[in-house]
Amino acid sequence: MTYKQYRQYLENHLSKNRYEHTLRVYDTAIELAGLYNADREIVEQAALLHDICKCESDDVLIHKIKQYNIDESLLTFNKELWHGPVGAHFVQDVFQITDETIYNCMYYHTTGREKMTVEELVIFVADYIEPGRNFPGVEEVRELAKIDLKRAAFQALKNTLIFLISKNATLHPNTILAYNDLAK
Repeated sequence: MTYKQYRQYLENHLSKNRYEHTLRVYDTAIELAGLYNADREIVEQAALLHDICKCESDDVLIHKIKQYNIDESLLTFNKELWHGPVGAHFVQDVFQITDETIYNCMYYHTTGREKMTVEELVIFVADYIEPGRNFPGVEEVRELAKIDLKRAAFQALKNTLIFLISKNATLHPNTILAYNDLAK
């Protein structure tokens, strides 16, 4: 599919707000890719498709987790994490996108993971700092993203962990591993 066809698909399958968020993530990711010499083609596709399953119902996401044989322990964590792994499998299944880096960018964009590639870091940070985001700590991460992508990702993870702990939420192991990896 072409960029235009992906955009048309997204416009038809995402809410207006989610579609606009996706375009802001795309623009932010392209900017970061240029700063950090990430593979632009990979970043373009991953940024555009990262939330492709975000607007699916819980029932559909649960069905797809089972259909794609995704580790069902995912269901024990906040449902906001489900769409990343499902989306990664969905684009393989429906669009035949088999690039491992695109898959990983999509799969881990909500949790992070240990040893993220530059492309994964770009998508993770772009999703966190896109201009529509407005919450405590986002400005600091935006400034860090201009000078040190890993520090920006670390601060985003730190902010996320603090927020989740304050809400007594469960912590996904990949988020803890990503934090520990970037803390080195």
